[in-house]
Amino acid sequence: MYTARGTLDRQAAIDQYGPMVRRVAAQMIAKLPANVEMDDLVQAGMIGLIDALTRYQADQGAQFETFAMQRIRGAMLDELREADWLPRSVRRNQRTIERAIHKLEQKLHRAPSENEVAAELGMPVTSYHQMLGDARGAQLIYLDELGNDDSEEGFLERHQLPEENDPGMMLRDDRFREALIAAIEDLPEREKLVMGMYYEQDMNLKEIGAVLGVTESRVSQLHSQAVARLRTKLRGWG
Repeated sequence: MYTARGTLDRQAAIDQYGPMVRRVAAQMIAKLPANVEMDDLVQAGMIGLIDALTRYQADQGAQFETFAMQRIRGAMLDELREADWLPRSVRRNQRTIERAIHKLEQKLHRAPSENEVAAELGMPVTSYHQMLGDARGAQLIYLDELGNDDSEEGFLERHQLPEENDPGMMLRDDRFREALIAAIEDLPEREKLVMGMYYEQDMNLKEIGAVLGVTESRVSQLHSQAVARLRTKLRGWG
């Protein structure tokens, strides 16, 4: 990757790390709404890669891959922030669902059913299902929101957390991991299956729907509801 003069060969680096940009974009877009374009994320990531190539100094101690990954992800997050893809109304609806679930869990000492949550919200189940469907996109990226309050700050601002609240660091914490596992185990069986197939087996919503014998939109509703339950259970972390 270096020229005969010992400087970084930018074209060689782009050729080598271009696939990494596409992998990061693919991982990110899997948890984002359908209106986010893969090509837009890749383009933003390539800009981040070029920025990394321009700014990288080997004598600073960091490996280029680590430095570049930060720049690539940062550029993609900037692109999403500018697109403003998560309306405040969606965040408000998600918080409303979480509050209703939390209240019912305290009252019933068990996971409430969809009918019970809908009744708590004072709406028919069909309207509640619509809320769940609309909430898709504010998803298990959710785990790095754990412990945040109900402020109206943007989703991506909530993503750029200090290192001690980094979701990777949290998942490596034994106590948090145990709490997460316990929370997942407490999910209703169908929601537990959805979470396992989506995150562990990397299946998309259509594939999960085929396994469960339900529509893709129904899987999306189950997924949103499962995430709301997990966020309610783990709100104290962060």
